[in-house]
Amino acid sequence: MRVSHYFEWERAITGGQAQSVANQRQILDDHGIAYTTTPDVSADILHLNNMGPRSVYYARRARQAGTPVVVHTHQTAADFEDSFAFSNVLAKPMGPYLEYAYGLADVLVCPSEHNRAVVDRYTGVPKRVISNGFDPNKLDGYDDPDLRAEYLDRYDLDPPVVFNVAHVLERKGLETFIETARAMPDTDFVWFGYLNPTGGFLGQFLQSSESKRLVESAPDNCIFTGYVDDIAGAFAAGDIFYFPTHNENEGMALLEAMSTGVPPVIRGIDTYDWLDDGETCLKADSVAGFETALRALIDDPEERARIGQNARTETERFTLDTVGDQLVALYRDLTDA
Repeated sequence: MRVSHYFEWERAITGGQAQSVANQRQILDDHGIAYTTTPDVSADILHLNNMGPRSVYYARRARQAGTPVVVHTHQTAADFEDSFAFSNVLAKPMGPYLEYAYGLADVLVCPSEHNRAVVDRYTGVPKRVISNGFDPNKLDGYDDPDLRAEYLDRYDLDPPVVFNVAHVLERKGLETFIETARAMPDTDFVWFGYLNPTGGFLGQFLQSSESKRLVESAPDNCIFTGYVDDIAGAFAAGDIFYFPTHNENEGMALLEAMSTGVPPVIRGIDTYDWLDDGETCLKADSVAGFETALRALIDDPEERARIGQNARTETERFTLDTVGDQLVALYRDLTDA
């Protein structure tokens, strides 16, 4: 079996989508499946990860050639909103565009049940839910006391630390995160991740004026680190993962955080219906509700440990080993290999 595994605009896209593609290629390597990262309709499968115009072109060619087309549904119009400058304007025509683009697939891979429900409104193409998964090896050393001490010292943090790992976007709950920190001046809040959608000069241009304003207005106990060179250090420093995002297809950083045994405090959005409030997480929908949940965990280390351990157990089904078997099974179903 040979797969054409193409990620349009690969050099410009960072964050969860880029990590998902890296995970898929790790799976291909682990299973000994040959692949090319260029679009090639002579391959046994054309697997597309970003339906830009070039991907649409090759999807049409592949269908004419009889090559099965697999498309990962990383984008929805709702997920596109409040992401960068002009994103809300572009989200309006994105729905009809994705209806057409996703309709070119033989199978759509949806990272969550929520994502599948959204994409069901775009097209009737068959869908399979396969998590983006996470690579435990990426977090090697997160439990090293020296690494924790290094990151606590670097950002002058006083445990227990409330943290997030994500691009700094309004959609990720930026305003809520900042306002919760403002309501809890005795607690350190830290957001690890790019301060713009893509990093670099282009990312600075794409960062919305509102997200810039919000970051600049943050209180002293709310720290934005920008890109960090060792992501394990972020998870080493944090004690409660705070993710007040408004919309997610899945949220890979949440899976990573849960796998380290820290309790998550999240917004009660449909994407996270699979998480049980009070058992594997705490859920809220307002600054006051989030403050209550965070204070409950800060004041009770045993409760932090209980929910954190439940969260860790829940993520065992999202490791790359499990997810990889599901993706390879899909490939084999399409090729009878």
